[in-house]
Amino acid sequence: MNIINNKKDAIQELNRISTRTHSENNNKINAIVEEILHEVKNYGDIAVKKYTKKFDGFDPDPMRVSEVELKDAWDCIDSNLKRSLEVAHKRIKKFHEKEIPSSFTIKGEHGDIVQRKWSPVKNAGIYIPGGRAAYPSTVLMNAIPATVAGVEEIIMVSPGNKEGKINKTVLAAAHLSGINKVFRIGGAQAIGALAFGTNQINKVDVITGPGNIYVTTAKKLIYGSTGIDSLAGPSEILIIADDTAQSTHIASDLLAQAEHDPLASSILLTTSKSQAKEVLEEIYKKMAEHPRKEICMQSIKNWGLIVICDNYESCIELSNSFAPEHLEILSLESKRILEGIENAGAIFLGKWTPEAVGDYLAGPNHTLPTSGNSRFSGSLGVETFMKNTSIIEFNEESLKFNSLDIINLAKSEGLHSHANSVRIRLED
Repeated sequence: MNIINNKKDAIQELNRISTRTHSENNNKINAIVEEILHEVKNYGDIAVKKYTKKFDGFDPDPMRVSEVELKDAWDCIDSNLKRSLEVAHKRIKKFHEKEIPSSFTIKGEHGDIVQRKWSPVKNAGIYIPGGRAAYPSTVLMNAIPATVAGVEEIIMVSPGNKEGKINKTVLAAAHLSGINKVFRIGGAQAIGALAFGTNQINKVDVITGPGNIYVTTAKKLIYGSTGIDSLAGPSEILIIADDTAQSTHIASDLLAQAEHDPLASSILLTTSKSQAKEVLEEIYKKMAEHPRKEICMQSIKNWGLIVICDNYESCIELSNSFAPEHLEILSLESKRILEGIENAGAIFLGKWTPEAVGDYLAGPNHTLPTSGNSRFSGSLGVETFMKNTSIIEFNEESLKFNSLDIINLAKSEGLHSHANSVRIRLED
């Protein structure tokens, strides 16, 4: 983890971190994923089972987790964990219920009526990662907005372990969320099954949820025939701090991101030179006994960064340029800094709001844009699982009143029949 004290080098390093997933292996990965998707599209469950055996090391037969197993998972988890899941579920649901978009109608003075109508997609697929860790929080963050939107069928896919088992807490979260169609498959083959449909898995309208590079590539390749939430990259946090922030807090929050993945990025922008050194020392001290030491070490070494800034304005400028997924502001001037922030997936204000609060139960969704994408996109939400339709109804008076303008615009584009479709009605 480098400490940098000039803006030019900081910009260069932040750009390197932002583009860390741009790999010369992308063409190779695309080719592998294209082959998997092609086979799943043509051979369905047979191909899904083939690639699950190949990549995950178990035979997914049966692929579907029974409803009895889902209920048993809920019944057997620790009562304290059960209560925590229920608290998180309640808060996340309450927040997302405020997101439901409103349909509206506008009536024109000549009797024309235009409307926007919102409706849910019929079914959705949610991908829950396995691998390094279990993510029951990701189940809640994907399932709840889909349920609030009114999606009729939610299908969950998640890779099993070497024995073909999905983590009990993940299954418990699915049960709590009302999901009864869960399949123990992962990777590009699971995305293909959701996108194209198989004998066992219905084709869905939208696929959401994070995954590794193969999952993300598969989502990119099927987009257009099936909707997706986003193309998520490795997680990242950027902290803006001054000398009033506690170095132990900052180090803990940076490591909370680093422990996710070797490609996760943890960045500190501080106005205090002494704090920069203290935080670096604290990170290595905490990492020494960390249960995920190797992952943290790779993340911090390759994608960690501390920048000493001259003032708050410089911190704000660098943060907006990087457009972080998670932004923590630990400063006496938090509200002042907040006013200058233009790009961030989620913002966490003050010492009592570590990013973990948002990961689990604050309410807003933790599925956020990464790799600078918060410049033009936001979090997963209810609208991800909805679509809008325009409804237009003119009467004779309103068409006559607007006909000349419609004809003029059509003629300006050289579209004769567009103009004529209006003119012929007025001549009848």
